[in-house]
Amino acid sequence: MIKDDERSAPPRPVRTGLRGRSRGPRAGRWAVLLAAFVCAACGLVYELELVALGSYLLGNSVTQASVVLSVMVCAMGLGSLLAKHFTRRAATAFAVVESALALSGGLSVIALYGCFVWIGHYQAALVVVAALIGLLIGAEIPLLMTLIQRIRRQDASRAVADLFAADYVGALVGGLAFPFLLLPTVGQLDGALLTGTVNACAGTLVALWLFGAEPPARTRLLLCMLSGTVVLALSLAWALSGAFERAARTSLYGSSVLASRQSGYQEIVLSGGDDRAGAADRAGSGRPLRLYLDGQLRLCSADRPRYLDALLGPALSRLTGRRLRVLVLGGGDGTVAASLLADPRTEHVTVVESDPAVLQLARTDRRLTALNRRALDDPRVRTATADPFDWLRTAPRQYRSYDLVVAQLPDPAQDQSRKFYSQEFYGLVSRVLAPGGRLVVDAGDPAAAGYRDADRTLRSLGLHSVAYAVPSGPDRCDGSPEWGLLLAGRERQGTPPLPAGARLRPPGPGAHVTTLLHPR
Repeated sequence: MIKDDERSAPPRPVRTGLRGRSRGPRAGRWAVLLAAFVCAACGLVYELELVALGSYLLGNSVTQASVVLSVMVCAMGLGSLLAKHFTRRAATAFAVVESALALSGGLSVIALYGCFVWIGHYQAALVVVAALIGLLIGAEIPLLMTLIQRIRRQDASRAVADLFAADYVGALVGGLAFPFLLLPTVGQLDGALLTGTVNACAGTLVALWLFGAEPPARTRLLLCMLSGTVVLALSLAWALSGAFERAARTSLYGSSVLASRQSGYQEIVLSGGDDRAGAADRAGSGRPLRLYLDGQLRLCSADRPRYLDALLGPALSRLTGRRLRVLVLGGGDGTVAASLLADPRTEHVTVVESDPAVLQLARTDRRLTALNRRALDDPRVRTATADPFDWLRTAPRQYRSYDLVVAQLPDPAQDQSRKFYSQEFYGLVSRVLAPGGRLVVDAGDPAAAGYRDADRTLRSLGLHSVAYAVPSGPDRCDGSPEWGLLLAGRERQGTPPLPAGARLRPPGPGAHVTTLLHPR
């Protein structure tokens, strides 16, 4: 309880800083709230870093987000309980907590990526790192609450309201800064290191500048050394981050990584190939050119001709006697467009790719341009940078009549791509199909449930589909024994001519109709 005489007594100046300067309670209070703001922003960046990294590496965004959030929230509660034992030396404890949080959060991406590449057991490592960061974040609020009450005694509810307001606004800034500022400008790894450096400096400066009278001189020196060591470690990690990334990519993709970049959507890696602009690949020899998106193989030059024949051949055989307008959803590497342009009936091709960096790479990398024959620069090809789902919803009327739609999108087993196999998505696709038009879908592994679900979803919309699987050939460049493909249209269709070795795949038992509200 706060006594009446304490409530009415004039506030005492607070000694701040190592030089013994004084600041009034208003300035001190704002300094603590600013610290809460900065720490909350850094904490949310760490949280989003863990979610994004897990989604990039494993592709299951819902699972990764659920694991990170649940573990961190539970650990935050434990951290708040443990912080009660350190409120007597709140400034010292806060400086230590922030230094530990800066170190663990700043190095979290390096540690988890290295674990994924060289050690394994990524999920267990993710739980440990999320728990540690959550524990330290949870310890911040009790310590900050103690510090703000030391500056000026006030009603507890008002102090909590002020502190939580600063905390939530900081979380908002951190949540927006991660996808719109840190990720596209400095990348995930360097973004975590930069956030850790800001975190360490903010925590130590507040503790030593505002509450410099609390710790003795020796403790202040140790705190300065601790903070300096953390910043030095993060700076050293930043200096070595390039070598670390190169070593990790070499371990994952082999020693022939040709290009790698982190776009605002995904990690893009191009490996293999031949230094003579793909000449060896075209001749069937040399190292095959491979394109990886977020660690998933999306293109391999060794089996590309066979794949394109399996993907497009049956559909084109059904579209006789007409000029072709084609919509390619995905296919930013340009090879599907190149194969379509080889057909003299093709009049126009629209390629919708969500990541502009993929389109840029397909236009500028000499190995990819040798493979796609610069199809994206052909006057008959129009490219659109947009999410395929959103593009279909808002497509101009002049782009609403296609003889062939090719859906070459990420595997349905990935959470973030399941919307591309839903009733809503296929309903939008059927809206742009011209009379007698065809839809061909690359639905991933034909033995997986997602393949059967995609077929069942097409049929639920009244589309008549033919499901077939094609052996990937002796090279098995992507490690998959078969490609699972679907050919659909509004009209009933017989079995089209299939590539050698292909076989029909009737829907298996237990298939589900996929919708946005019920993906499985």
